[in-house]
Amino acid sequence: MNQPVRAPQQDRSRITRERLLASTLDILAVHGWAAATVARVAEEAGVSRGAAQHHFPTREALITAALEQMFTELIAMADTREALPDGPERIDIVVGRAVEIYTGREFKAALQVWAAAASDEVLREQITPLEAKFARAAYRMTRNGLDPDGSQPLSHRLAQATLDLARGLGLADTLTDDSVRRAQVVATWSEQLRAALR
Repeated sequence: MNQPVRAPQQDRSRITRERLLASTLDILAVHGWAAATVARVAEEAGVSRGAAQHHFPTREALITAALEQMFTELIAMADTREALPDGPERIDIVVGRAVEIYTGREFKAALQVWAAAASDEVLREQITPLEAKFARAAYRMTRNGLDPDGSQPLSHRLAQATLDLARGLGLADTLTDDSVRRAQVVATWSEQLRAALR
């Protein structure tokens, strides 16, 4: 009789940890800071509270690990090295990527953490360097996409304006589905960028 093959303990532990972190980000993004408790995260992840506390003994440990995961994912999105076409559609892709970063689950979770950090000095000290690293990656992605050969003197300001626009669109998307208006704004901004970078 064949015995079922069980995943090694190390693999099961890694999978449980990943589920807990993913559930933390989901809860932060959808339900907010106050809802992201160890008990709620464990329930959402489908693991016992004891198993959750084995990996993350406190809420602070869980949130810290989730923050590191969240910023790792945001930086990975911003550091994408995918080749871009040479034509005018390159601008559309660059703007679309910036907006995608700021309207995704990770950004919605980050907003909840930033709001909590405004009145929590310890949390603020934890996330400030992570946020700065992410901001640099997003800026590099945008500027390099808008001005791949470094020949455009306005590219610095246009990249920063693109990211500010994307953040604003991300904020607008937190309360209601703003996708129709957002598509119009993105198309208009892309057109303005094409004219400025001609």
